Amino acid sequence: MTVKDIRKWTDRHGRPGGRLILYVDQVRSALGIDQDLREPPLARELDNGQVEGVCIPAMLFPSWMRCSKCGLLFYKPWKTRDPNKNVLNCICQPASPSTLNQTPWILVHSDGHMADVPWHYLVHKDAMSQKQHNCRSMPEKPYLRLSDTVSGSERKLLCTVCGANHLFRSGEHIPFKSSHCQPWIWEHTEFPVEPGMILEINDARVHSAITMNALVIPPESRIKKGTVVDRLYSSTSKRKRIETVRTELARQSIFRQMAMEFHCSEKDLKNAWQEIQNGYPLYGAQITPGILLEREYQALTDEIPDLSEDEDFVPRHHCKELKMLAGQLSESSRTLSAAQSLAQLISVTRLKEIQVFNGFQRLQGKTVPPDISGKSDWLPAMELYGEGIFFTIEEEYLQKWEEQNRHGQRIKQLQQRFIASGLRFNHDLAVTPRFLLMHTLAHILIKRLEAEAGYPAASIKERIYCATGKSPMSGILIYVAVPDIFGSLGGLSELAEPRRFIKLLRAAIDHARWCSLDPVCSEHEGQGPGLLNRAACHGCALIPDTSCIYGNVLLDRTMIKGDFSRDIPGFFESF
Repeated sequence: MTVKDIRKWTDRHGRPGGRLILYVDQVRSALGIDQDLREPPLARELDNGQVEGVCIPAMLFPSWMRCSKCGLLFYKPWKTRDPNKNVLNCICQPASPSTLNQTPWILVHSDGHMADVPWHYLVHKDAMSQKQHNCRSMPEKPYLRLSDTVSGSERKLLCTVCGANHLFRSGEHIPFKSSHCQPWIWEHTEFPVEPGMILEINDARVHSAITMNALVIPPESRIKKGTVVDRLYSSTSKRKRIETVRTELARQSIFRQMAMEFHCSEKDLKNAWQEIQNGYPLYGAQITPGILLEREYQALTDEIPDLSEDEDFVPRHHCKELKMLAGQLSESSRTLSAAQSLAQLISVTRLKEIQVFNGFQRLQGKTVPPDISGKSDWLPAMELYGEGIFFTIEEEYLQKWEEQNRHGQRIKQLQQRFIASGLRFNHDLAVTPRFLLMHTLAHILIKRLEAEAGYPAASIKERIYCATGKSPMSGILIYVAVPDIFGSLGGLSELAEPRRFIKLLRAAIDHARWCSLDPVCSEHEGQGPGLLNRAACHGCALIPDTSCIYGNVLLDRTMIKGDFSRDIPGFFESF
């Protein structure tokens, strides 16, 4: 199946089927999003088999099916399927019919287009035009056969009418002849000039989702749900009723009627309306794109007064206990350097993350918006709830380590490779020793959590807060976030207890010193996409792609452990 674009995610009246996500104006502003954010529609099947709610529409694709025995190709055979049979069978062996399976290949284009493989064109592209015409005169009968060959990477495509054949392989480039940019869109478009590529449907280049995410922080995270102002703000229709009245007398009448509906006094409703007019809940405070991480970092490091557990952002500081523990450790203890390196340690017992689907790419081409046309007034998004551990590294130690300036050539080489790669992320990224240190440390910690705490690495995420200059940042947030409003089970934030976290950090530092693929891993001049990793591989620092917002690049264990043969100091070996 292939999911249709968000223009089809509507009810029978043409209205978006997903719930509007409120109190994310700060997130939208920080991510540079003008559209509303809505959850994907969610339907459920009733006991009688009927569907209640709006479904996310999909369609069968690819449209071609193939016999596993004889290799015959059928186009949309389900249209003529016997309604009394649950399977589609081939015509090659009536006595013991074999089932048909969807072909796993499609044609994609870097402009975002997708279509069925033109099998007829593929087998006849080098044949005479007269033979093509004769074959096309019998479309009702399957006449193309795709057979396996001795080579596992190639298959023989044969026209049983004219005898034309072609050795087919995944990855072929052919002209994109379809005039439809997607299988479910029947509006005609111009043929792309550049050729398309035939790929298997499970190839990562077929569909690469472009997402953006941000944490919900004060003041929006502190909204008290159920209050009069919350209920009025959440009801767009009621606010429009008040805004559209022309006379004060009519407005007073609406206030009286709504006060009865809200079971509150007319005065409380008027005060709520006035708060909304004054800019509730942000009161004019907006985050501009580019300073999202700075605002999140400030919210994490500053203690928030009068916190309650029902808020969407609850950081609990353990800084005093951390300093007391560091003072109790012996100077000869291997754990001391780990404790001294930390400036702040915070358990985030509750957080909310907004994840926005901003579009997709095919073949790493241009970004296509979720509605294909780019005219929709909303984007699909998810509210994810969870918990995490946040810590900062002592700025004094970081600056002394950076001032040694012995990473120069190593960092310069990665900077040049990063620029040449063309990679872009949600925010500007400076390739510095500080960033490589913090990014690699986050990955090593995630792998240690998987080994020692039982969390699968694919369920853990990272956020790196890194900057130098007048407002330096040196924080790492490791967290889990799930669609359940109750969040996760609470085990991750408990690991932020100082004694337990220092033990975890020390184990991560020890793990960074050695890799099962050393010395090859440590001495490699470049590996991974664009050669953007140095001492980092699947044996030590790489984690699932879903956990890393930087695509598993810009990692180097040398920043943690050092390399004395090249006179490069590791951060945790420098004090």
